[in-house]
Amino acid sequence: MNVRRLIAVGVMAMPLTALALPTFDTVRAQWQSSDWVLLARDGTPLQRTRIERTARRGDWVALADVSPALREAIVVSEDKRFYEHSGVDWRGAAGAAWANLWNTRTRGASTVTMQLTGLLDDDPRHSGQRSIAQKAVQAVDALRLERSWRKDQILEGYLNLVPFRGEMIGLSALSQTLFGKTPSGLDARESAVAAALVRAPNASWPKVVTRACRILRDMNAANGCTNLDAFVQLAFARPASSLDTSFDTRSESSPQLAPHYARHIANLVHPAPGQRVPSTLDANLQRFARDTLTRTLIELNARAHPRNVQDGAVIVLDNATGEVRAWVGSSGGLSKAREVDAALALRQAGSTLKPFLYAEAIDERRVTTASLLDDAPLDLAAGGGLYMPQNYDKGFKGWVSVRTSLGSSLNVPAVRTLVMVTPHRFANTLTSLGLPLTQSGDYYGYSLALGSADVTLVSLTNAYRALANGGVATPVVEVPAAKNAVHPPAKRIFSREAAFIVTDVIADNNARTRTFDFDSPLATRMFSAVKTGTSKDMRDNWTVGFTSRYTVGVWVGNADGSPMWDVSGVSGAAPVWAAVVGYLHRRVPSVAPVAPPGVEHVRVTFAGSVEPARDEWFLKGTATPQVGLASNAADLARGPAQIGSPVDGTIFALDPDIPAPRQRVWFERANGSSTRVNWRLDGKPLNGGARVAWLPWPGKHRLELVDAKGTVTDTVRFEVRGAMAKPTSMRADAGQNGVTAR
Repeated sequence: MNVRRLIAVGVMAMPLTALALPTFDTVRAQWQSSDWVLLARDGTPLQRTRIERTARRGDWVALADVSPALREAIVVSEDKRFYEHSGVDWRGAAGAAWANLWNTRTRGASTVTMQLTGLLDDDPRHSGQRSIAQKAVQAVDALRLERSWRKDQILEGYLNLVPFRGEMIGLSALSQTLFGKTPSGLDARESAVAAALVRAPNASWPKVVTRACRILRDMNAANGCTNLDAFVQLAFARPASSLDTSFDTRSESSPQLAPHYARHIANLVHPAPGQRVPSTLDANLQRFARDTLTRTLIELNARAHPRNVQDGAVIVLDNATGEVRAWVGSSGGLSKAREVDAALALRQAGSTLKPFLYAEAIDERRVTTASLLDDAPLDLAAGGGLYMPQNYDKGFKGWVSVRTSLGSSLNVPAVRTLVMVTPHRFANTLTSLGLPLTQSGDYYGYSLALGSADVTLVSLTNAYRALANGGVATPVVEVPAAKNAVHPPAKRIFSREAAFIVTDVIADNNARTRTFDFDSPLATRMFSAVKTGTSKDMRDNWTVGFTSRYTVGVWVGNADGSPMWDVSGVSGAAPVWAAVVGYLHRRVPSVAPVAPPGVEHVRVTFAGSVEPARDEWFLKGTATPQVGLASNAADLARGPAQIGSPVDGTIFALDPDIPAPRQRVWFERANGSSTRVNWRLDGKPLNGGARVAWLPWPGKHRLELVDAKGTVTDTVRFEVRGAMAKPTSMRADAGQNGVTAR
């Protein structure tokens, strides 16, 4: 009773007003985490990213989600009679008052409720140690708080507001940062250490060990003191003041499923601390894609046959909406640059651009899927010399159809097709698809057919989505669209008919057999259209394709650009792609697209058994039931024949180190015709068919193609210069070296 009178006197003498106490619901509603959280489309937390640097606070933790051991440790350490008193522990206060009279100290006997009232008071004058009068006011506030808050609310509020070590405020931040787990999983030893830090947040580890051991004995868990010093030192070794686990996939305390996507979204929406941002990602799919990529890379780097591949990325888009369903930007712990988002990194596209090339050629009626292209050595004059493409296997297949060429990813026929389409027009098409080409088509030249341009996995995957949507391109939807949002207009890139025909080709497993064999990861159990790509020196490996509902893109390689060892599209990215596609359609079917009205299905036979007879899709009016070779040239187009090589303005330099009779310039047609076309040089006829080897003569020349009626169908002008220094890297045809083009 004397203590109560002392408190009353203190209150009378104190000019301060008692704290206006908020309700429990108000305190909880006003709590703000130092992180923002990315949510999956169903509300599941995907990624936590810290943006508030002055303090570290986690989410508000309900008392039911706090381990019983931690609740016991706090009560034992801070307020043994918490469930018995009404806000003030009078017995403890009497002892503290007597000690303060003799030792002139004012701390001690503060109950959890009294401490909570101090935490609710944000007045800086009341921070630190308090006078007797201030503690008296605090005691009155505690009595008032006990009448408006339940005991469980008081303990819950205290655990969320109490400061711990360093910048950590609240149990959530402490538990995640110091122990790497949620508060519900704290054991007795971890709980004792946490309770010890309440009394002395920044004490040295020996003092924390001593106090934690005392708490464990009070909890009848003295066995927890064994090796407690090593445990505390290890916990303190974590850099609590600067820890950011956004890219730490090993963290068990908070979701870390989409660090790269979260960073990308943060750049778009600029979230505030505590904000929960919804996304279009599917949490289960995101986890599956991440784990599948990691597992595949581990298998590729097995000790018996290491392949030197460390990085990868996966993108999944919804065909209908363009929403991102999965975005895995890195292989995580396997990568030496795990913060690099490989989904947005520019990489050489390789053969993944070929479907777009053939779609454009079909739309322009330059080829059909039954047209024959010559897969044979090819020399094309380029700005810096001769361009001589080779196939992936270094071999040549001879005359092949467009279906075989695209399905088996043959390089030389693709280059021949680009000669017809022209690099300039093809580059414009790729740009319209959203691919980030930084140069004009003339800069890339004929190598653009083989993917010399740099693209991102996101843009490439979305370009394939345009094929899945019948040739119509729309932007990727990265965040859920607002109800009244204005959507960018759709852009038609290819006709529905051309998109359908190309889709049918890259879905045809038979068309792949010359390069990929019949049994490969590309042969899925449901409808899918897919293409692989590998860049120069095996630096980039792609597999991109779509089903009736989703488009999936996978890249594997190394963030530093170093080459992989013997990793192809089938062995690298394709297994990941096939697994993700299988997961997406484990319960729902994928059906092939319906043929649009502008195509016709015609039986085709090939003269000379160049390829087996088959049913083939054509744009209406372009069907060729019988396909054969005439005058050593393929019937590639209905228009007038054109010169493929040399290009207009080419300058050839004679090599002084090679005898003149052994030097040759090759003339080659870009397309064919049903009638024979003859060559004419400087007004004089030349003998030969589709390819003519000419003994060069210094001077300026005019080369013409002339049809049977004597009409000139195409003309180019070129120049041959005399003895010059030999640029050894630009020699002409390997069989008859000597002439270089500049």
